[in-house]
Amino acid sequence: MNRSRERVVPRLVRSLRLGSRAPGRTAEADERVLTELYLRHGTALMTFVLRLVDDRGRAEDVVQETMLRGWRNLDRIDPSRGEPRAYLFAVARNLVIDLWRADERRPRLVGDDDTVAAQSVGDRADAVVDAYLVEQALDRLSPQHRAVVDELYYRGATVTEAASTLGLRPGTVKSRSYYAIRILRTAFEEMGVER
Repeated sequence: MNRSRERVVPRLVRSLRLGSRAPGRTAEADERVLTELYLRHGTALMTFVLRLVDDRGRAEDVVQETMLRGWRNLDRIDPSRGEPRAYLFAVARNLVIDLWRADERRPRLVGDDDTVAAQSVGDRADAVVDAYLVEQALDRLSPQHRAVVDELYYRGATVTEAASTLGLRPGTVKSRSYYAIRILRTAFEEMGVER
């Protein structure tokens, strides 16, 4: 037996022992039927599934589930109508389609920097327009008010730190920031920017 068969057949047999059995069938008979089914059709089924699924582990899972469904539905596999291979391939195809649909519903995890860089970026036109409008509004401030806004809002300084950097009293920094915000609010209203 090749490695794939060595891994799949014991898992299938374990699954048989956990599953329910049809009346009148023994565990040994089920094991023989399932092993025969896998030995006759397993390789072709794995080749078929690997063409549809790029992950060998997932392909083995699909083949195992296909074989279990074939075993559970032995009454649907009628040798007089042809080989059971057609039934098994149809089941495998349906399982792969279910995998594809499940993958589409799940968010994709991205861990590769090249993949992140290759993804499309949303339209940045709104951000460019916003930056332009903010710059236009900031141009309306006096240099003293602009310096306070730069320290408090762009550099993230506290009132005390801004006062120390600018050589002002903390009360003056608070006052200038209050009036700067009022001037900016008026400028945005005049430009038609909604809050």
